[in-house]
Amino acid sequence: MTQTRLATLADPLTDYVARRDITDALHRYMRGLDRLDEALFRSAFHSDAQIDCGVYAGDLDGFVTFAFGFLGQMQASHHMLGQSRIAIHDAARASGESYFQAWHGIRDADGAPRDLFIAGRYIDAYACRDGQWCIVRRTLISEWATDMAATGQAHMNAPQTLRSARGGHDLSDRPAW
Repeated sequence: MTQTRLATLADPLTDYVARRDITDALHRYMRGLDRLDEALFRSAFHSDAQIDCGVYAGDLDGFVTFAFGFLGQMQASHHMLGQSRIAIHDAARASGESYFQAWHGIRDADGAPRDLFIAGRYIDAYACRDGQWCIVRRTLISEWATDMAATGQAHMNAPQTLRSARGGHDLSDRPAW
């Protein structure tokens, strides 16, 4: 009887672990973008991944060059995941859809700060190789975007507020406790 019950639990546990690991890959992608952490960013993908985000379509190396060049010229960015729906197809394949919103601190041609907001969905295929779930195909679908002048009043009125940083200089990279 005990063996039968353990065998019954094996599938739900495997399913849970796969979803956990896929979700972690999604989180590594977002944090890697915002902190400009290339190693963390790459760890969300298998090396042969194909990505299509509209303004770039191609392999992982090209996407890293594109994304880090694009985001590297910005003051900061903040990518946030919404709901994700993951379908586990078998022990090595899964697919999913994840909603996102992203803020980008940009400057216009005259150097004035602007807030660029983009929202959409990632349509992904995932693969488990050598026990590691990662993205193997990603297509970004844009739902809406807006670009507006940034006033920054909230930060100017509270200069003691901690701000995000990149390249290993964020407080989360070196907590004081």
